[in-house]
Amino acid sequence: MSKPISVQLYTVRDALAADRDAVLRRIAGIGYRAVEPYDPMTDPEGFRRVADDLGLQVSATHAYALLSQDTTKVLDAIATIGTDLAIVPGGVAEEEFTTPDGLRRTADLLNGLAERAAGHGVRIGYHNHWWEIEPRVGGRHALEALADLLAPEVFLEIDTYWAAVGGADVPALLGRLAGRTPALHVKDGPVVKGEPHTAVGAGAMDVPAILAAAPDAWRTVELDECATDVFAALADSHSYLTSLEVS
Repeated sequence: MSKPISVQLYTVRDALAADRDAVLRRIAGIGYRAVEPYDPMTDPEGFRRVADDLGLQVSATHAYALLSQDTTKVLDAIATIGTDLAIVPGGVAEEEFTTPDGLRRTADLLNGLAERAAGHGVRIGYHNHWWEIEPRVGGRHALEALADLLAPEVFLEIDTYWAAVGGADVPALLGRLAGRTPALHVKDGPVVKGEPHTAVGAGAMDVPAILAAAPDAWRTVELDECATDVFAALADSHSYLTSLEVS
């Protein structure tokens, strides 16, 4: 696996708001060599400068702003922070994933964004939660049905934990979506809605099998909520994932 382990910065959102540069230094100090921002619009030039100084790649970025702000400005900011993968991390009504018509509307939205992004050298992706997995459309998880409607250049960032919460066999899902998933969110916990996450390797997820099913994807650690010190959990996650590489 040539890609370094990444961190979704939403994990440390409170600390990041207080002192971005200190947080990035701390993440680099743990051993991470990549990050995935969630707000490319806040000081993209400064972010890129600090990331470069610390040797942090930008694996991808989440970009809610694509749904509400001037697309050109958002895409310019994404290019500035140094990635060509822009991910829509929600913002689509849950009900759209329960019917074929809703999936078509969602695909039209993402395909339209992809057309505009292509001129900026950026690819558009979509990040799932449990509600894109739990509904069945045509006998399959709604996200799989959506994938059939997406333009080839639109990718999926599979949140492996939320896929499991939604009832998916995650390695099998990744196998069926092979070629569409250049990035994964790797997280762990009890696989129960509403419960806090744990360090990767300390919960109920079969992380080795999941990573084996998508060996070339970015592995991005995220803890939406954490009952312990979040930086300690990030350090433990990094140690665990690194141990899998050398075992």
